[in-house]
Amino acid sequence: MQSVLEIDHMSIDFDTGRAPVHVLRDISLTVPAGEIVGIVGESGSGKSTLALAIMRLLSGNARVTAGRIIFDDKDILKLTEDAMREIRGRRIAMVFQDPMTSLNPVRSIGRQMLDIQRHGADGNTASKRSKAAAVLKRVGIPDADQQLDNYAFQFSGGMRQRIAIAMGMIEKPEILIADEVTTALDVTLEAQILHLLRELRDEIGCAILFISHNLGAVAELCDRVLVLYAGEVVEQGPITDIFYRPQHPYSRALIACDPARISEVTRDLPVIAGEVPNLAAIPRGCIFSPRCTLASDLCHREAPAMFEVGNGHFARCHFAEAVAPR
Repeated sequence: MQSVLEIDHMSIDFDTGRAPVHVLRDISLTVPAGEIVGIVGESGSGKSTLALAIMRLLSGNARVTAGRIIFDDKDILKLTEDAMREIRGRRIAMVFQDPMTSLNPVRSIGRQMLDIQRHGADGNTASKRSKAAAVLKRVGIPDADQQLDNYAFQFSGGMRQRIAIAMGMIEKPEILIADEVTTALDVTLEAQILHLLRELRDEIGCAILFISHNLGAVAELCDRVLVLYAGEVVEQGPITDIFYRPQHPYSRALIACDPARISEVTRDLPVIAGEVPNLAAIPRGCIFSPRCTLASDLCHREAPAMFEVGNGHFARCHFAEAVAPR
């Protein structure tokens, strides 16, 4: 299937004034056109850093030390800022976890949506406003024509998230990055937002990169999943393979921690023992070995390679077959 975005062996460091922090290492990812690809992992795994790298919105102390990000046959990392502005928000859009960080509190929703439409609508303000109202109505905002003159603080959290999605979709991007867009919502609103994302994907034909710690949302929405741990891809593959035949101990432990899988009443939720390692001093061997219950001397000595364990299913583990549930 044709890909809309490819990340090729990318690594990113953060300069701290002391030792560099190796936040992402040797990341490779393909986002096929029209598919929804999920990225999961604990806090600190590098999920949001990966998204910000695609948008070229990394902080000033970040350095891409290796790799490429290919979009439209061009390396995004080598584009000028002017060229990147033509892509960012129009062809690659992003919706953040907290819409109040992306919605301007002193500009009306309509003014912001008109600003996004730098191209198209023949430069006609009335046409752009009509288009903005139509998109707001599509994402479930009632009385969209009147709501354009309101400000972000006048909407509820769920409505603000819908507005942020509308802004991301208004120029019909080729790829939408959704970074924890359902985290702050209740389960009813979460289900509605997931349904909305799927419908918009089908209507516009865009790909979606869906970043979340909510495994239930990922399982419901995504076609493929990439599992990040401490800045490394430990497993990736089709959604059914990852959830029913996880080949990496971390993937299996992550799925076991999903509260939705707990069938008995209990005060104790399952957790993965230990902590994410210090990324300024990467441990020798497998990055997950200090926390892995299956780790052997080999795991502590040698870092495993990524190898194919099924059709389009890859895992970075010395003993992948031993991990898979039967």
